[in-house]
Amino acid sequence: MGPHRDGASGGMPHKLEKDGEPSLSYMVEAAQGPVRLRYFAPPEHLRSYFGSLYIFTESAGNYSDVTRADVPQLRFMVRGTGDYHFQDGVVRETPDVCLLGPTLGATRFELDGPSHVVGISLLPAGWVSLHGGDASLLADRLRDMGTEKKGALTALLAQLRDLDDPEEVAACCWDRLAQWIEPLPDATWRLLEAVDGWLMDEGSPRIEVLVERTGLSPRQLARLTNRYYGCPPKLLARKYRALRCSARIALDQHSWQELCEDGRFYDQSHFIREIKHFIGLTPHQLQTEPTAVAQLTLLRRSLGGDVAVLNRFS
Repeated sequence: MGPHRDGASGGMPHKLEKDGEPSLSYMVEAAQGPVRLRYFAPPEHLRSYFGSLYIFTESAGNYSDVTRADVPQLRFMVRGTGDYHFQDGVVRETPDVCLLGPTLGATRFELDGPSHVVGISLLPAGWVSLHGGDASLLADRLRDMGTEKKGALTALLAQLRDLDDPEEVAACCWDRLAQWIEPLPDATWRLLEAVDGWLMDEGSPRIEVLVERTGLSPRQLARLTNRYYGCPPKLLARKYRALRCSARIALDQHSWQELCEDGRFYDQSHFIREIKHFIGLTPHQLQTEPTAVAQLTLLRRSLGGDVAVLNRFS
């Protein structure tokens, strides 16, 4: 069964209303399988730090799927347990409060029993606020955050376990995260804006363009993008090229063969390998039979102007 034209078989993104006012909440549900995913855009004052907040639930006895390469994630296991299988073969059990570093390839996860997860996508400024270290050191790895912030994250998890209203869950998380954000120097904001713009402006970002925009040397850029994004510019460009292409295939119904020709790939084999590496599915699978999580994750783009541009593609 192929994907529905809205990007998710049997599901459709929509803004929910509360007391007659539109809410920044989107919910989609896979047509097949037990998965549901709802997105919340952050309040305006947090949009430079965090992407979307999401509530993921699945009701199966056991569930396994693959998630594409992504920005760091802070995840609260409200219910359920599971494991991450990283691209290099390393397997790690998911802690109750999990900081997942930037992923540089598709990551498989397995859940034991019905699960309920609250997660927040971290932009570079949010990463600095919650972790502060070099992002490349936690690339394709995770960290147990249960004792961080003097136990405040574990206390937040306890609060989330007592809440049933998704709107209250989102509000609770945003209120707590707002207490931890740290202002960055103007020079750092300018760098992040330049890198984000570079990744989004070009179908196949070229390093020489970023050098020209920032006035920094390739070595300086490698050190800074490792710190804030988890990898050097060349790998970062490959990652976002694949993410953009996958969204155009799965959501916009573009021919992957045409994208292959337009995206500065060597040939179709190279294109297929890149999409498979970063997305976990071949272009044909994305176009004809994407998994539930692949469909729903791509629909984060539907949040439009209510989230940072970078987060719509990651």
